[in-house]
Amino acid sequence: MQPVEVRILHMAECPATPATVRLVEDVARSLDVPIVLETVLVETSDQAQTLQFLGSPTVQVAGRDIEPEAGDRQDFGLT
Repeated sequence: MQPVEVRILHMAECPATPATVRLVEDVARSLDVPIVLETVLVETSDQAQTLQFLGSPTVQVAGRDIEPEAGDRQDFGLT
């Protein structure tokens, strides 16, 4: 099985980021799904637009936000 690319986008000092990283790792392990996990610090509005950052933290799997409503949103930014 090919590893699944998981990206966690976050702002500096986001208190939820470490717990989110652990949760993603725990879920992948429990499902026996290999992952390649990348954390990305989002620092600018332009970067937020490019990465489709909806808030800290944002989890993307294979390039898609895990939030079901994310596909309909365009309010990307440093939030």
